[in-house]
Parts: sequence; C-alpha cells; structure tokens
Amino acid sequence: MLLELNNVSKTFTRDGQEVRAVQQFAHQVEAGQFVAIQGPSGCGKSTLLMICGGLLRPDCGTVRLDGQDLYALSGEGRAGIRAAHIGFVFQQFHLVPYLNVLDNVLTAALGITQSATVSRNLQSRAMALVEQFGLIDRVDHLPAELSTGQRQRVALARALLNRPRLLLADEPTGNLDAEASQVVLDHLQEFAAAEGAVLLVTHDSVAAQRADLLIGMESGCLVDPAVTGGDV
Repeated sequence: MLLELNNVSKTFTRDGQEVRAVQQFAHQVEAGQFVAIQGPSGCGKSTLLMICGGLLRPDCGTVRLDGQDLYALSGEGRAGIRAAHIGFVFQQFHLVPYLNVLDNVLTAALGITQSATVSRNLQSRAMALVEQFGLIDRVDHLPAELSTGQRQRVALARALLNRPRLLLADEPTGNLDAEASQVVLDHLQEFAAAEGAVLLVTHDSVAAQRADLLIGMESGCLVDPAVTGGDV
C-alpha cells in the first residue's frame, strides 16, 4: 500500500473555539489509483492533503508512505521524502514570477540536490516535460505571459520532475476553464495509469468523476467511497 491514513484527526482553535478540520479519517491509496475527495469549501479537504504530504502534523493517527510513518521522522526527514516521492499541484500554481517556464519546472530539483547547478539529466527531463505539456513555444516566457491553463501545466510539470510516486492535487482545476481543466485531468489520469498514485481534493463534481474512486468528505469526516469508473 502506497499511502495509509489511520484514524487521522486535526483540530484548530479559532477565536477561542475548536474547529475539527479532520476527524478520525482512515483510508488507503494504492499505486496506480486515482482517488478524489469531494466536499464543500471548509470541510477539511486541504488540511487532509497537507497532512498526507507531511506538511501538517495531525493531532493523532498515523500517515504512512510506502510503510514509512511520516510523522515519526524529523522535519528534515519529511522534507526529503516530499522531495523524492511526492508531487504537489495547487489551485494557485505558486510559480516564481521572475523565472521562465523551464526554470520554474526546475525549481523542484532544489529539494533533491545540494549543488548550485542542476544536472544535465534533470535539465533534459525538465525540457522533455515542457514539450510533453505543449509548452515548448513558451519555454522562455514568464508566468505573467501565460494563460491560467498554461500556468497550471507548468505547475504539473514541476510536480512530475522528480518522478514522484504520489501526486497530491488541491483544487487543480479551480481557476481553469473547461478545456484547460480537461487537459490537467487527462494528465492526472495518465500519471495514475503509469502506476503513480493521485489524491485529488475538489468541490468540482466533474473533476471528481475522473477518478477511479470518489470519497465524500463532510465536516472533516469520510463519507462512504464509491467507484466512479474514471469517466466524465
């Protein structure tokens, strides 16, 4: 099993009141599986994704990636796991505004190399991903010179640079039109079909239906999952 969540909970305190963002969440994600978690804004989806990625320690429960308990590791150890095995795709893209397309993709290499320069192999892979995502004619462009769909494709290419085993996608189609959304979802399906694993959180039912397995989430709790068939 690639990703295992066992009774994970997380509570925040806001304005003196406790907010239970995630409550006793338990689920498993296998290699080759595309799982979508669907729920309204504020139901705890993004919090759950941050926990899965080793970015936010849960109050209780365990998160295992390929058998390794993420929160038994030091912060540096979790950072190494993220750099080597986890790719992140966000709604807001988080591209560096003064770097061109190729250099934005290459920022993913900063987590796995101590060198001031990136290896030729990584540079070649970055260029291959730029071409694969249909951005070769935009390779020298800055993010401000790209459409929203192109920016999301750059972000996805960046997430794939280090050949991760798991992609965590937080509302990746939230800022995109229908056509651009389909392109991004196609690439997520392709990644899962090639034995990667995808965990997508979204409030968009169209995006959620592209997954193999759809899980509902309400007020931090899992709702019975359902097989979707992976079609729109």
